[in-house]
Amino acid sequence: MRYIDPHIHMVSRSTDDYQRMALAGCIAVTEPAFWAGYDRSSAQGFFDYFRLLTEVEPRRAAQYGIQHFTWLCINPKEADDPGFAREVIKIIPEFLKCPTVLGIGEIGLNKNTKNELTILEEQIELAANHDQLILVHTPHLEDKRKGTLLIMDALQNQGQIDPGRVLIDHVEEHTVELVLDRGFWAGMTLYPDTKCTPQRAADIIEVYGNERIWMNSAGDWGPSDPLAVPKARLEMTRRGHSSASIDKVTLENPQDFLSQSPRFQLTESP
Repeated sequence: MRYIDPHIHMVSRSTDDYQRMALAGCIAVTEPAFWAGYDRSSAQGFFDYFRLLTEVEPRRAAQYGIQHFTWLCINPKEADDPGFAREVIKIIPEFLKCPTVLGIGEIGLNKNTKNELTILEEQIELAANHDQLILVHTPHLEDKRKGTLLIMDALQNQGQIDPGRVLIDHVEEHTVELVLDRGFWAGMTLYPDTKCTPQRAADIIEVYGNERIWMNSAGDWGPSDPLAVPKARLEMTRRGHSSASIDKVTLENPQDFLSQSPRFQLTESP
């Protein structure tokens, strides 16, 4: 069994988690920039964080035969101060030259504020100007549908963004169809208590199919499980899904989307 976890925050995980993931069959991860467990007080904090993502984590992952790729941005949780956010955005182009950077992400909305939307639009413009893939964070609970619609409108209003090069993550039952109908890719984030459980993700695939959709664990600072993707594979096996169908959503689809960046080159072919 081999799989890719295309959205997991390994800075919040122990080295033991890399070992467990490798034993479960993980061959590659991609790590979007996000909240560090606390609000950073300066743009320099992001500079150091981007070094962690582009220098330290690839070495940690490689010890266990896992390839590590990353995405860069100021996340929506810390984007409500436009002046501060713009200081961070100025740093990003320097790091886009790093060989493991796949694009801009996870940008999006947290509380659907006007300032968050402004910084989202500016980071979409950054991605367009540098021809980068985009990975999107959608807000939680009752704000999710509204936020998802605002995000998709912002992406399409920019005018240069190909929806096939955008992954909109954290979809749930009430947003997945909206995302797929507009031509974007959809990500299901598997959490023990919120977003999607492995069982709900299997339900979504059975209703909406397995095209332009993937699963990820996020594995961040709250209750989360870095082995959520292999557990979802087991749930699909229990339900009678074929090995080909399971591989499609946990290995082939992530590879197809991520390979739109020339930097996503697997050393071991699936």
